[in-house]
Amino acid sequence: MSLLKNAFIAGAIFLGTAGFAIADPVTFATASDDVTLDAAPERIVALDVAAIDTLVALGITPGGVVSPTFVSYLPASVEASTSVGTFFEPDLEKIAGLGPDLIVVGSRALAMADALGKIAPVADMSVGTDAYRDGLARLRAYGQMLNKMPEAEALASALEARAAQLRSQIQARGGSALILMTNGPKLSVFGPNSRFGWLHTELGFSPAVEGITENRHGEAVSFEYIAKANPDWLLVVDRAAAIGDGAGAAQATLDTPLIAETSFAKAGQIIYLSPAELYIASGGVTSLGRTMDEVAAALNQH
Repeated sequence: MSLLKNAFIAGAIFLGTAGFAIADPVTFATASDDVTLDAAPERIVALDVAAIDTLVALGITPGGVVSPTFVSYLPASVEASTSVGTFFEPDLEKIAGLGPDLIVVGSRALAMADALGKIAPVADMSVGTDAYRDGLARLRAYGQMLNKMPEAEALASALEARAAQLRSQIQARGGSALILMTNGPKLSVFGPNSRFGWLHTELGFSPAVEGITENRHGEAVSFEYIAKANPDWLLVVDRAAAIGDGAGAAQATLDTPLIAETSFAKAGQIIYLSPAELYIASGGVTSLGRTMDEVAAALNQH
């Protein structure tokens, strides 16, 4: 066989083998549109705590993360990642230095998307008003992005089963709930269409009050409003504690004679939910699961 023919065959074999090594493009849905990358990203910067939460649940630790994350349940591997600023003020120079294949943003860093897009492709993985359904949608999108659909579906199925179990339990018991956020002495309530509304729509708590004004920070109310509403369950989110500004502030705020005389307080049916999970990491896989576990634990005590 001639040397030329041998070279041709060897080249063909090389090209064929190399073809198998070439990564396939990945397309996945974001909160804004579909994004296509040349390959599954290996170097990810995550400027959203819910994103970090879900990526870690899928076995991926981003190379760059926001700091602080405010949540206590992320593994030590995240602490070893490079801090690239806060989710409101990412450090563009540090991010560029990491040479990311993808930058993931949430609602808080979305305003920086154009500037970040000059460094690397940007995926808007914001979680909207339905944190449960949006969280599941983002989970499946990460599965598509990272070629980890089996893992993503397993996590999604576990969350869906947990929600269905809780919904059955809550509906069997009956009872209304009022979602309250404290911010120091300030009080605001949230309804079924709010950022915390999945506690109603997915878990089955009926609203104690209809027609709550929906906005990002809730409807401002008074102690008299809460006492008059007198729900079966008061679900409390302590914003001050969520951002590290006074653990236990909600309990102190609600320690008033007016609240003490309500039937839900007398029955011990105030659930102080871990606030960072709901306020900071809303829609993260672990965040959703931990909140459901807290609700279940409270129900099982009564």
